[in-house]
Amino acid sequence: MQADQREPGEDEDEDGGVRPQTLMLNLLGRYLLGRGVAVSAASVIEVFARVGVGEHAARSTLARMVNRGMLTRHRHGRAMYFGLTEQAERILKDGEDRIQNSGAFRQDWDGIWTLLGFSLPESWQRQRHELRSQLIWAGFGPLFSGLWIAPGRVDVGDLVGSLGLESHVKAFYAAAVPGMEVGEMVRETWDLNTIAARYHGFLTRWQSPDAPSRRGDPLAAELLLGCDWLQVIRADPQLPAVHLPGDWPAAEAEALFVRLDGELGQAADEIARQVLDVRPVTTP
Repeated sequence: MQADQREPGEDEDEDGGVRPQTLMLNLLGRYLLGRGVAVSAASVIEVFARVGVGEHAARSTLARMVNRGMLTRHRHGRAMYFGLTEQAERILKDGEDRIQNSGAFRQDWDGIWTLLGFSLPESWQRQRHELRSQLIWAGFGPLFSGLWIAPGRVDVGDLVGSLGLESHVKAFYAAAVPGMEVGEMVRETWDLNTIAARYHGFLTRWQSPDAPSRRGDPLAAELLLGCDWLQVIRADPQLPAVHLPGDWPAAEAEALFVRLDGELGQAADEIARQVLDVRPVTTP
């Protein structure tokens, strides 16, 4: 489903186009997460080719992810294998939870918000960028300068701790006072039109006669489907349904994803077992 702390998905397209790092994270999350194995560079390159991504991009993405602490190298003979680090496991589990467990929006909500305020030195541009990127991934929106808000009770401990910013951040759980126009606040804080457009785009792409699911390669289609869906929901703060328009497209898009994932999954997994060269990771 992050090294410059934006991943998963820092280089994603909004029109469904797949980028190498997003593809890599989806591939590793589906076929390496929790297995204690490493995958050969050659088989990663072969899988990338199935979705139209070249060898140079595959090798560059592997190298970048090693440099960012996401992957470890394991040599076996003349072949190079890559395994997940603890950081990568954490990120991928988060993405897996976002896809499988969280749902596209909150049907049941108790009216509680998470408020997070931060104050960073002006010279800390990198830390500011990293924090904002992590907040967006966690569903926060900018209420005011330096004050962000997210629906529900968000555990910000890991988010802030991973950046080493504990002393610069304060967080609270809060409820709106009576008379507060919460719907108006939601519309001012999050761009609902853009979020909805991403769901509509997903529906258009995957209901099309030219959708990847109709091209005869279940593994390629499954990976592209997962990349596209994660990119869509990553930009969605999962706002309470009570404060969303009645024609909100998330439920329809989610149902389409679940159906296609179910149709493609078994055949895709069988191809992956044949294509992916994996070895157990041995610790010294």
